Amino acid sequence: MTSRFLLPLAALAAFVSFPAEAALSRAEQRMLTTVDSEQGRTLGLLERWVNQNSGSLNIAGVKAVAQMVRPEFEALGFKTEWIDLKRVGRAGHLVARHKGNGRGKRMLLIAHLDTVFEPHSPFQRWVRRGYQAEGPGAGDDKGGIAVIVAALRAMQAAGTLKNADITVFMTGDEEDAASPIAVTRDPLIAAGKWADVALDFEGLAVEGGLDMGSTARRSSDGWTVTVTAKSGHSSGIFGADAGYGAIYELARIIDSFRRELPESKLTYNVGLVGGGETLELGADKIRIGATGKTNIIAPKAVARGDLRALTPEQIASTKAKMQAIVAQSLAGTKAELSFDEGGYPPMAPTAGNLALLAQLNAVNTDLALPEMRELDPAKRGAGDISFVARDVDSLAGLGAAARGSHAPGETVDIPSIFRQAKRAAILMSRLAAERR
Repeated sequence: MTSRFLLPLAALAAFVSFPAEAALSRAEQRMLTTVDSEQGRTLGLLERWVNQNSGSLNIAGVKAVAQMVRPEFEALGFKTEWIDLKRVGRAGHLVARHKGNGRGKRMLLIAHLDTVFEPHSPFQRWVRRGYQAEGPGAGDDKGGIAVIVAALRAMQAAGTLKNADITVFMTGDEEDAASPIAVTRDPLIAAGKWADVALDFEGLAVEGGLDMGSTARRSSDGWTVTVTAKSGHSSGIFGADAGYGAIYELARIIDSFRRELPESKLTYNVGLVGGGETLELGADKIRIGATGKTNIIAPKAVARGDLRALTPEQIASTKAKMQAIVAQSLAGTKAELSFDEGGYPPMAPTAGNLALLAQLNAVNTDLALPEMRELDPAKRGAGDISFVARDVDSLAGLGAAARGSHAPGETVDIPSIFRQAKRAAILMSRLAAERR
């Protein structure tokens, strides 16, 4: 019975035979056997998706993956919609909606079709090595879509999908969101306002061999400090007439950020810096052109960085502190701080999110799996679920476990796909049975 996709029977035993099986309903037991019996099918789909490049800027590639994924949902009774985003330089989003009986919790499932690996990347193909597989997006986030499909198919086989109200929102530019962010994320925000629960199928976090629950994610904002100053002969630096020059002022600001801003769950990286007699920040804001001489006081300097925080209050407080630091200009200089439009908001920790994790842990108990503790949000990057987290109870990290994401050699842990599909199928079935 073993194929190139199926795990050996000895490995399957860990997923099929649960000491606490008596706690599972007959339908839930059917979900487990369905996930396991379809392992080969699930991995075959994932391999096909991974082998189709879908870098965020590869519009044709993202659309091709959407066309591969779409029939999987339509076969389960979902109505699909393509939201085209060519006008902002991205492919678009695939949305699949399943109408249930309207009585249970409405669920929004979030994943993404794109990867960080564009067509020019040398990392393009799926390579299976036992229980591991390398490939672009194998974990982030085509592995997450594989978990969703496997879970929904298990629900259908068990009869629990028919009454479930579910929207699956698969963005096409999660790794490189287009501007304006209102255009690209307003449809997702609307879906969040419709839902009672949001479940994010990006990667499962694992620490010390234990699966972790993600009840919070930090924000991601970009910032720019631009400094202008008097120029002149270097012999006059620090003097009353010449002042300190733009580069010293920029250094003061950046070092003040380092010393004065630190607090829990907050980071503020500096990723790009330059200064000189002439200076040009590229339109894409990822490159700087500068010229200068050692005997000229630099009149221009610029730095670009990011800001990540846990709550809207922490973001507002930090931005105010940054502005205050920038305003304390050295003699002969003037600095301005600006923030990029359309950053990713935080998914702040809430009581509702914790309650969702408790429900997932009830599933873990019934599957005889260890409790999933809360992951430190400083260990997760920003994600699409944050756009809906202000409106709906949310839980992240329900996708497959992987390592090396965003780098050649990205590797998905194959058993985690099926473990996560079982958790998700049972959790969603129970949520669908709860009164709104």
